Amino acid sequence: MRTAIVILNWNGRHWLQRFLAGVLEHSPGADVIVADNASTDGSAEWVQASLPTVRVIQLKENLGFAGGYNAALEQVDAERFVLLNSDVEVTPGWLTALNAALDADPGMAACQPKVLAHADPARFEHAGAAGGYLDRNGYPFCRGRIFEITEADEGQYDDDRQVFWATGACLLIRSEAFRAAGGFDADLFAHMEEIDLCWRLRRMGWRIGYTSRSMVLHVGGGALGYGSPFKTYLNFRNSLIVLMKNLRGAWWWLWILRRMVLDLFAAIKFVLEGHGRHSWQVSRAHRHFLLRLPHVLRQRKALARTESAPDLTGLYDRSIAYDRFVLGWKRFSQLDTRAFRQPR
Repeated sequence: MRTAIVILNWNGRHWLQRFLAGVLEHSPGADVIVADNASTDGSAEWVQASLPTVRVIQLKENLGFAGGYNAALEQVDAERFVLLNSDVEVTPGWLTALNAALDADPGMAACQPKVLAHADPARFEHAGAAGGYLDRNGYPFCRGRIFEITEADEGQYDDDRQVFWATGACLLIRSEAFRAAGGFDADLFAHMEEIDLCWRLRRMGWRIGYTSRSMVLHVGGGALGYGSPFKTYLNFRNSLIVLMKNLRGAWWWLWILRRMVLDLFAAIKFVLEGHGRHSWQVSRAHRHFLLRLPHVLRQRKALARTESAPDLTGLYDRSIAYDRFVLGWKRFSQLDTRAFRQPR
């Protein structure tokens, strides 16, 4: 089973210097590749000089997470890809456990490990935690992370299970599934692209998994900090695009309007908290989403033709925003288990 670990890098030389040797040490038998998104900090040159066994793919421009991986993976021949952030520290056995999870389920397209915070390994990290979910309004959350609240790892998510989406920070995926789905939506640039991909894979009949037998430590915000207004823009714009592409049913447009109203409340919250720049990014995201409507509607129509037997296990038929900010629920265990779509 040939596995290629592909690390997409953009001006992350300091992360590569810190973590890349560990990836080589703890990933025997795998090809390790750095795909450089037109960095200007000498990242590619450092890898070539310091770790010559690592293949470097140099992209001519910064294509973002989605476009960068699409371009890089076209040049990689492997049965399975690991998409790995440059600011992730892997642990012994991490890759063996991920591959074992896919081996055990031929219908599983992708799987993620347990993702803990590098600064505090006793807590889950924001990006992925113990597997991702999506509420009825398109807001993502995880086992171990609801909005800004992360849980301590007390063994409560030590299991193997299906999830709705798996994090792009560390994602093992079958190359056949990635290519059949058309890869990432390059228009998203960054953020929500793995959720969109997992949703499309589910609509093609694949399953998405999580295993706690594999563990990595994620710094988080390595390329774009969590407090970045641009990140806010991408998250709000891309959420609407992903919903528009993937929602089905006669009243799908009503859910889009509902989400836009909820976003306005989020913008007001930003203002009240003194984050006016983030509030402006929500408005900017809505404007750009509306400008893209004709293109997104064409994508939606094209995707509808690829559906087979969709498995929407893990979709949460409640509002996670209501549960968090009105009911005060901060832990995944407090959520209404009856509201989660169950395996077919």
